[in-house]
Amino acid sequence: MSIVGIEALEFGVENLAVGKQFVADFGLSPVNDTTFETLNGARLSLAPINDPQLPPAFESGSTLRRMTWGAADATALAALKVRLADQPGFVDHGDLIECRDPNGMTVAIRVSTLREVELEVTPINQYGDMRRIDTPSPVYERATPVGIGHAVFFVDDLEATEAFYREKLGFAVSDRYTDRAVFLRMQARGGHHNLFLLKLPHRGAGLNHVAFTVRDIHEVIGGGLAMNRKQWSTFLGPGRHPISSAYFWYVNSPLGGAFEYYTNEDYLTEAWEPREMQHSLESFTEWAVEGGIDAETRRQKKAEV
Repeated sequence: MSIVGIEALEFGVENLAVGKQFVADFGLSPVNDTTFETLNGARLSLAPINDPQLPPAFESGSTLRRMTWGAADATALAALKVRLADQPGFVDHGDLIECRDPNGMTVAIRVSTLREVELEVTPINQYGDMRRIDTPSPVYERATPVGIGHAVFFVDDLEATEAFYREKLGFAVSDRYTDRAVFLRMQARGGHHNLFLLKLPHRGAGLNHVAFTVRDIHEVIGGGLAMNRKQWSTFLGPGRHPISSAYFWYVNSPLGGAFEYYTNEDYLTEAWEPREMQHSLESFTEWAVEGGIDAETRRQKKAEV
């Protein structure tokens, strides 16, 4: 077990003030003027798009510039140093290493500093399994993300990028869209995916979205409504992915791509057999509300004519 979590995301943005407001509204807590964190200590930082401290961008405009993964311990980090030493852009900073993946994303790794989080999550009652007794389900006024769950990248070379994460970082395949995409998880036992690599015709390398775990479906809804209330537009959601079982709500982000609230993803083990299927609307989305839900009417937002 080498990689155990997503530690940090660093963005280069065109409008720093707007970016900071978006992240705060999304529910992350400020650490300093340009850095925010989730409940488990995963951090998101912003810098001007031309900041010389940022690595080169893999697409134009505001986007993710560096993604930091957490190694299980010092022994795991030492092994990764050896494994990554021949990669483009490799730098050994001692307690942190970095290189570029085949898609042009700067990947950093350090010993994980993520915190364990204990939260009260109200059970869901289902036929034959009544766990919530004399207690109503919660209603959330906003979301407070627990951690950074996964990232999704558009890729130029799917085969090479997949090989990097599997062979160099030890990721496991969860599922696959034939000749189009692969879902990867950090360890044999874990959530359905921590990385989704997607190759589309006429779309080069870039960021599709980053996703944040929340407690339950009610917090997905509360978070999406809160962002709508603050005039941030919905990309897609709420909805559900049949391939991972996760409920989602995507919000368009001024940092690049989209930000996702999600919960209820499948938990996989060594016994899981990866599936291969065709990429389609049916395989990706069981159901979804386009444009979100209006925070005032609590009904689907109507398209503007």
